[in-house]
Parts: sequence; structure tokens; C-alpha cells
Amino acid sequence: MSAPGGGEGTATSGVPQSGDGPQLKRVMGTKLLLLFIVGDILGTGVYALTGRIAGEIGGAAWAPILIAFAVATITALSYLELVTKYPQAAGAALYTHKAFGIHFVTFLVTFAVLCSGITSASTAAKFLAENFLVGFDLGWGQFGVTAIAVGFMILLALINLRGVGESIKFNVVLTVVELTGLLIVIGIGFWAMGQGNVDFSRAVVFETEGGKSIFLALTAATSLAFFSMVGFEDSVNMAEETRDPARIFPKVMLTGLGITVFIYLLVSVAAVAVVPVGQLSESQTPLLEVVQAGAPDFPIDVFYPFLSIFAVANTALINMLMASRLLYGMSKQEVLPRPLALVLHGRRTPWAAIVFTTLLAIGVIILVTNVMGADTVSALGGTTALLLLCVFTVVNIACLVLRKSPPDPVEGESMPEGGAGRKTFRSPGIMPWIGALSCAFLVGPWAQDPIEYSIAGVLLAIGVVLWFFTWLWNRAVKAKRTRFTDPEELHG
Repeated sequence: MSAPGGGEGTATSGVPQSGDGPQLKRVMGTKLLLLFIVGDILGTGVYALTGRIAGEIGGAAWAPILIAFAVATITALSYLELVTKYPQAAGAALYTHKAFGIHFVTFLVTFAVLCSGITSASTAAKFLAENFLVGFDLGWGQFGVTAIAVGFMILLALINLRGVGESIKFNVVLTVVELTGLLIVIGIGFWAMGQGNVDFSRAVVFETEGGKSIFLALTAATSLAFFSMVGFEDSVNMAEETRDPARIFPKVMLTGLGITVFIYLLVSVAAVAVVPVGQLSESQTPLLEVVQAGAPDFPIDVFYPFLSIFAVANTALINMLMASRLLYGMSKQEVLPRPLALVLHGRRTPWAAIVFTTLLAIGVIILVTNVMGADTVSALGGTTALLLLCVFTVVNIACLVLRKSPPDPVEGESMPEGGAGRKTFRSPGIMPWIGALSCAFLVGPWAQDPIEYSIAGVLLAIGVVLWFFTWLWNRAVKAKRTRFTDPEELHG
């Protein structure tokens, strides 16, 4: 998952008007946008959770990935309808606000997105720490993993304090690194197949834990696999920097989703064919198990942990960047305490928001580690999926509500003859209904681990408490309402 389109030193805005100041430059074409979307989706999920997904459903780990892809694609259609209608860089928060106009609902959606960034970054930090110990052959145990993960979060905070601008070229490099790691796994799987050292029959076996039915196990695995598919929604934050978004966004986003699910399916089949499901599900570095088992005579396993580290490190960085900017945007609009919008002089970075979100992430890592132990990565990944599934449910409903609303004008775009309004993408038929129902279904207790509700609940409760005290302060001291003044500028 990625950072907002309006990175360091940029300003996101609503409908461009004369006198609004400089607008974001539309520099992204089809190829760059495709690389951005593919790189956004590829990352921690498939590296860290492949084994856990197999543990839920058995060798047929491809099945929940395929279902998660279908749900993600249906929701992506709703995002496409909304981003071509409202091509600003505020995403779900803007769509929710335009559809319902209820400031507290907008706040909950925005804070849920913020929390998903924190849990996603925490997932990446934990997985990075586990690969670090494997790479340097350190037997420090769970305490060492937690210490390294916390240290990494502090390092991210220092980088964010210094100032991190979004770079499309850097994103391309990281996409290549992430893709290289996954192609190594796929290549080893096919090489082992040629040597007769794999058992592809395992890829069609459904096995469940604890006497679960196939349906419930598949539902739970799909919810977990959904973490591997998120990231497509972040591309809407690039709307103001994309040339002719109404024309190229639909085909590029759907192509990007298709490419990533194809890679994921090959990885899942190769993984269960090379490594027994039991061994795969118990490993904290499942894809490294595939590399070691499939090519034991090659020194690939020496550098693969570091390749994994580099591949997931950017996931944590850009999600913490996103979370801190969202917190800054809400504080600046006085929906959360104003001191959280304090900016570091000279660097012009939101230091208070960076410190606060970093402390939340560290708290999540420490708390969940003490409760879940070795299953921390799957718990944090599942919480990210839970939060975003809630957001996606609202976005699909917002798509239905806003269908009759006219699209916002786009600077420099010619209007059709007759003034009927510019052409936008439309999600086919009842797809938004299916998207809302399927996402809401995957939020249910039959699909989620109870610990994930607890993590998400604690994070959202912190936000609600902060909002409540801000509401009291604004009402009692300033005699003003607590409301979003510019939801289009939440990404600050």
C-alpha cells in the first residue's frame, strides 16, 4: 500500500479554479500509472502471509487469493467510477463526504484509513525484523524480532521527519525489487518441477484447522488474502497527477490487478508444491522456505532475506507517511487536536503527527506481540484487511448514492458538445451492490480473528476519544462546530 499522491511539498486541492495557486502537474501516463499500481499491490502480503493462508485452507491457497481478487476488482470498479467523477487526491474520505455529508462518518472513514496504514506498516516492520534475523543468522527469538521492528519504526520516523517526497522513479525501482523476489520463487518452483522434486497434487487439496467447514475456512482465508490485494485504492490519490484520468484509469487499474493476481497464483501454487503445507504455515518467512527447499544447492537463500527486507521496507515507509499526513490534515482542519498539526521549522514536516503515529505503531507491535506471539504478522495483516474492508463497504455504498450527481470539472479538459458533462466510467449494473455486500460479509466474525476486532477497536477508540475532546474544546472555548472545512485537502 502506498502514500498519498500529494507527497512532500505538494498541495492537493478540490476543483481547480483561478486563483487557487499552483496545481499538481499531470505527468503520469499509462506505463507509469501501471507500474505504480502493480508496485502498490505487490509487497508485504504475499511475502508474509502465503504460509498462513495455506494453513487456513490447505494446499489450495490459490482459491482464497482468487476470491479476494474478485472482491477487490468489484470494489475497484466503484473506485473507478468515483475517481473519474471526482479526480481529486482525497480518496475514500472525499467520496464518503460527498455521498453522506456527515462529518463524523467522514472522520471514521478517514481515521480507519489512517489506522490501516499503521497496521500495514507494523506488519511490514515485523516481517522485516524476522527476515533480518534469518539473514544474519541471529537466534534472538521473539524479543529480538520486536526490538528490531520497534527500532525500524523509529528509523522510519526519523526519515519522515527529515522529509520524504514521493518519487515515481523510486517506486519503479522498488516494484522491480518486489517483482524479482516473487519471480525467484516462481522460477524455483518450475525448476524443481523439472527435477521431479515437487508434488503439485497438494495444490488441489482443501484442509482446514480445528474442524472448520470448508466454507468458513475459505472465508477466513479470503479475508486474510485480501491484505495481499489492497493497494489498488491508493492509486486514486494520483488522480490529479495523471493525464486524462477518465480515459486511462479504468484499463490501467484493472490491468494492474490482473497482473498481480496472476503472479500471486503462480507463487501460491509453487509454494505449496515445493514445501509441505504444515512447514509452510509454521514458518515466519514462508517464501524463504520455498527458496531453500527448491534450490538447496544454490546460494539464493543467502541474499533472499535481504531482498525481502528491501521489498517490504517501502510498504512501511509510505504507509507511515500516509498516516502522518492524514492525521496532520485532520488536525489542521481542527477535527482532531490542533497541536497534532505542528510542523517542524526548516524541514516543514508534520513532526507531531509523525511522532503520534509512530508511537501508535510501536504500541500495536508490542501489544500484539505479547498477546499473539509468533502469529503477530497475520494478526496485523488481518487487521489491515478488516479496516479496509469496512472502508470499501462504505465506498461501494457511496458509489450508489453518487450515481446521479454530476462530475466535477477538470482543469484543461474540454467539455462535450451541448454541455452535457464529461464522460466518466460507470461500474456495470449491480456491481457496487455486490461489492458492498461481499466486503461487509468479509467483515463478519466468521471471517475475522477476534484479536483483529480488538486491535481495530482500540485504534478507532483512540481516534474517537481525540475527536470527542476536540469537539468539546471547539464548542466550549471557540464556540464553533467540529467539521471538515476542506475534505479535498486531507492528504495535506
